[in-house]
Amino acid sequence: MSIHPTAIVHPAAKIGRGVVIGPYSIVGEHVEIGAGTVIGPHVVLSGHTRIGADNRIFQFCSIGEQPQDKKYAGEPTRLEIGDRNTIREFCTFNCGTAQDVGVTRLGNDNWIMAYVHLAHDCQVGNQTIFANNAQLAGHVQVDDWAILGGFTVVHQFVRIGAHSISAMGTILFQDLPPYVMAAGNPAEPRSINGEGLKRRGFSVAAVAAVKRAYKTLYKSGMKLDEARAAIEAGSAAVPELALLAGFLATPGRGIIR
Repeated sequence: MSIHPTAIVHPAAKIGRGVVIGPYSIVGEHVEIGAGTVIGPHVVLSGHTRIGADNRIFQFCSIGEQPQDKKYAGEPTRLEIGDRNTIREFCTFNCGTAQDVGVTRLGNDNWIMAYVHLAHDCQVGNQTIFANNAQLAGHVQVDDWAILGGFTVVHQFVRIGAHSISAMGTILFQDLPPYVMAAGNPAEPRSINGEGLKRRGFSVAAVAAVKRAYKTLYKSGMKLDEARAAIEAGSAAVPELALLAGFLATPGRGIIR
């Protein structure tokens, strides 16, 4: 490992092989850093924080600090970060709260740009992209392959489905279903994330089926339960639709519509 002489690392912190810690960074007592991770200068790693392997955390990030929740009373809640994530400058990730699962999670292979905030108890999957200044309030769930445009703001307890995308400046007060592209304040559905699906290897038939499901959900005039049932019926022939049907069947804040 390589620890700059100006860095302050608590002797009880667990530092893996090949870790690099830059100048003036601070690593707290209950922090664990996996092999090959690079911590830039002026980074603060605190709380009960576990960081996986081969991550890169750029300068001026605050990772694992106490949640910004007035109910927090010092409980030993956690932050868990997976492997191969890129976390750019000035990001703030907070630990969880005892009122929820007690842990904030970021999965693997995520691309997190500057000034992103992950509040307490957020659950972020894999292969997501958060553009600059995307902001998550507490208890938000973001599924795999979702993309948040710059300055996207997400209300607490909102769910963001897999392969969805938000435009710059989108404000989400309700759930964003899988595959859907959203924009506006408040967010409105605009289309499917067709280009993203093609880039990820979805077949032409699957993309066409997702487009038909979008029309069923947003253009047919059906009630939500009716649209969900129709989409679920189609999932027997197109497995990709099961993801959308399952999301619609799970209680939440209601979907953007």
